[in-house]
Amino acid sequence: MNTILKEDLEYIYKKTGRNLEKFKNSNIFITGCCGFLGYYFLNFFNAYKNNLGIKSVVAVDNFQSGRPEWIEKLAKESEIDFQVFDIIDGDIEKIKLDKSNSFVIHMASIASPVFYRKYPIKTIEANIWGLKKLLDLYKDESLKGFLFFSSSEIYGDPDNAHIPTSEDYRGYVNTIGPRACYDESKRFGETICYEYAKEYNLPITLVRPFNNYGPGMKLGDKRVPADFMKAVINNEDITILSDGKPTRTFCYIADAITGYLKVLLHGKFDVFNIGIDKPEISILELANIYAEKGREFAKYTGNVIYQKSDEKNYLTDNPNRRCPIIDKAKNLLDYNPEIYVEEGVERFLKYIIEEGVKE
Repeated sequence: MNTILKEDLEYIYKKTGRNLEKFKNSNIFITGCCGFLGYYFLNFFNAYKNNLGIKSVVAVDNFQSGRPEWIEKLAKESEIDFQVFDIIDGDIEKIKLDKSNSFVIHMASIASPVFYRKYPIKTIEANIWGLKKLLDLYKDESLKGFLFFSSSEIYGDPDNAHIPTSEDYRGYVNTIGPRACYDESKRFGETICYEYAKEYNLPITLVRPFNNYGPGMKLGDKRVPADFMKAVINNEDITILSDGKPTRTFCYIADAITGYLKVLLHGKFDVFNIGIDKPEISILELANIYAEKGREFAKYTGNVIYQKSDEKNYLTDNPNRRCPIIDKAKNLLDYNPEIYVEEGVERFLKYIIEEGVKE
C-alpha cells in the first residue's frame, strides 16, 4: 500500500475513535464509488473491515469512464462487492445486497464544475431521482445511517457578512445559471432527505463538503487542486484561469473522510459543514504552495501563469469566497481537522510521486 495512503487510513481510524464501534454487524452500501472519496472510503473499509465487525460492503458506479486500477486491485484482493449500476437509469431492486442493519453513503453525482456544466441534466437526475430511489429502497428497512453528500455550493456566493458560513445560512444562489444544475439539485436533495427523515423516521445526515483535495483525485478532474498537481508532476506551468483572487479553505482528504464518518455515525437527522476553517487563502496563494512543494520534492521548474479559460461560463457564478464555520461538527461530533494546506499539498505530491502518476 502507498505510504501516504497507509498513514492517512491510520489517521482516520484514530481520529474517528469509538464511534466506529457502531459499524459492528452492519452492511455498507456506497454509490458513486469511483471518485477519490470512494477511493478513501473503500480502502478504509477494506483495511479495517474485520476490526470493525462489518458484515459486507457493496459499492456501485456506472463506470462510464472506465474502472480505475485501484478498483480492479481491491476487487481482486478484498471482499468488497463491486457492481455496475447507473443510479439514474438502473433498476435499483436488481442490486444484490443485504439491506438489513445498513449504512448508506450516497455519493453518485458529478462534482467537477467543468463536467456538471457539460452534463447538467444527468447531474440533476443523479442528485434528485437517484437519491429518491435510494430512500425508497431503504425507507422500510433497519437503516442505521444514511449519508447524503450535499455541497457547500448550496450557499452560492455569500456576502462577506456570511463568511465564514454556518449551516443556518440559507444561501444566495442563481437558480438559472450555469452552476444551477448542481447547486439547486443539491438543495432540493436536502429537502427530500428532510421530508423522508420526518415521514419514515430515518437517520439521514447531510454533509456539506468544503473543497476537498488529496490522493485519489484524478489529475484530469478539472478542479483546481488536481490541475495544479498535474502541472507540477509534469513540470509544466501552473495555470490560473481567473485573477487568482477568489479565496477558499482547502480540506485534506484524511480530515474530510474522518468528518464524513462521524456524520454518518451521528444516527439522527442533521446537517453539518465538513471542511477546515483555516487558513482561507487565495487561488494564487494555493498555486504558490504547489510550486514551492514541487520545487522541494519534485525538481519542479515551472512558473505560475494566468490564462483565460476556453469555456465561456467558466467563472460565471463562481463564488468569491468559501470558508466554513465548523463549530457544530466540533461540538457535536468532536471533529477537529488538523492537516493544514501546506502539509496536505506535500502529502498529495508525495503520494503522486510514489504512485508514478502522470495524468
